[in-house]
Amino acid sequence: MTPNSLSISQEYPHCITSNSRQGNVQIAQEELYTFFIKIVNTMSPDEVLREFKAFFIDGLDLEYSHYIPEIYKIFLNDKEQEFRNTIKRCIYIIINTWKTHRKDKYIKELINLFASKNLKVKANYFPGVNICKSWLENFINSKDYQEISLFAAKHEELHKGHWANRYTSYLLVAQSVNENNPREQQEAARKLSRQIKEKYKFELAMYIARSQSTVSSTTRYKNPSVFGDNVLRLIKAIVLKKGAFSYENIANIFIKQTQGQTLEQFKLSIEKYLFFSVDNQELVKTLQQQFAELLSLWKEEYNQEIITKELFLRTCNRVIDCFTTQNGKEPSLLFILLLTQGHSLTLVILLLKTILISRNSRKHLEIKIAHLIHYYEKYPEDECKWVINFMEVFNITFAIYTENVEYNLIKIEQDQSSNPQLNLDAYRVFSQMKVDKQK
Repeated sequence: MTPNSLSISQEYPHCITSNSRQGNVQIAQEELYTFFIKIVNTMSPDEVLREFKAFFIDGLDLEYSHYIPEIYKIFLNDKEQEFRNTIKRCIYIIINTWKTHRKDKYIKELINLFASKNLKVKANYFPGVNICKSWLENFINSKDYQEISLFAAKHEELHKGHWANRYTSYLLVAQSVNENNPREQQEAARKLSRQIKEKYKFELAMYIARSQSTVSSTTRYKNPSVFGDNVLRLIKAIVLKKGAFSYENIANIFIKQTQGQTLEQFKLSIEKYLFFSVDNQELVKTLQQQFAELLSLWKEEYNQEIITKELFLRTCNRVIDCFTTQNGKEPSLLFILLLTQGHSLTLVILLLKTILISRNSRKHLEIKIAHLIHYYEKYPEDECKWVINFMEVFNITFAIYTENVEYNLIKIEQDQSSNPQLNLDAYRVFSQMKVDKQK
């Protein structure tokens, strides 16, 4: 036993003596979690790092060692997955607490504990030590470790490297609802996803404000999208839809008009609602036909049931599936049809209209977006430009319509045309925080 491991062995001797002999993994795990919950709330980050290293790394990070840390002995009977679950949860207990208390800089130090080259398996080495090292090496090369590394990266770093990194917030939403993940990971993923979205929302609002001002460009905020200054025209075009016949108002009318309908009637109503006012009529005809076929076959046995809140939600979730991915693996035919023909905004508006009548479907949609990112991330950026374009339009549109920032279009120049879309340069976009009327 190394000197640094004395603290836990003294406080929880049952964990690394009795249980290491009896192989009672579950009791040992719970005592270990209790220990880390206690120390991360009472000790300094440096002390917590020392305790974690004493448990899982000390001895294995030496160039030559016959020492097997006590914690590994509990799992040595072919229980590598249990070991991985244990170290993963201990890490998230620490991360979640440090995130809450804004001690983010120490999370990177925690991740860096695994950087030692001596943790790699070596040939002709003590077999027991090699087993422990192989477990750590497998963990470091796993998806679990990649997910953990997200919490150590700074916001700017999340947007570097692979193109999918720009959409980390959706991957974190998927982590936060995955019941196979420890609750600490779910909570940490929720917090980080929310932070990333808030930062995007703030950067977008500030970029719009500064890019339309006469202040020197050196004071301009970073554009959070990949569209460059062209993003302003897109934003103006989207904001133009907000008015008397806005998507929000039409959604409210739809909700009232469909009360008391059967599922069969509701399917027809939502089909008309979604495709109402879509500009390209030839596209609408093809889309509407394919969509109607998909939705009409769903839950036919409930067609004569009066729509309930639960059935309303499930139907809206099914609509989202039709436009994104139906099996959580491959993209749907409607998704491919719309994007490959350059109709990203049309698809985003269809999804937005669905969320505006069913706010509780937002998380379901974001999980589906995460599934699509996972599907396409194996392809290089050049082959995914149409998917990236969709993601950017999606981020901007949902920031305008579903967040607590109000965007308005104000005319600043006289324009002979009665159609503002003909001269968007005559308008400026202004943003302000929405007032919570419930307070």
